[in-house]
Amino acid sequence: MTDKLTRFWPLIASAAFAVLLAVNAAQSAATRNDARTVLPPDTISAQQVYANAPDGVDPIVTGPVSTAFKQRQDAANCETAVWPNIPMVCYPN
Repeated sequence: MTDKLTRFWPLIASAAFAVLLAVNAAQSAATRNDARTVLPPDTISAQQVYANAPDGVDPIVTGPVSTAFKQRQDAANCETAVWPNIPMVCYPN
């Protein structure tokens, strides 16, 4: 019985690896397409304000903020914003 099973391990491992690659490719494709946000043309972006930060500036606030600020962030979809298309409303004053 063990000899018959050992013949199929390479096949099982190859199939599992192929499934893993397919899931990873689908996840990365979905993340890439969903994460893009388009700003209105008259909006000042964070890239313009923080021009000296080529790798970007994270808009995550670690301190206490008001409910109004949280609502502004939700309305601007700050959680899905990707550098350099992050609106300035995502940053605290």
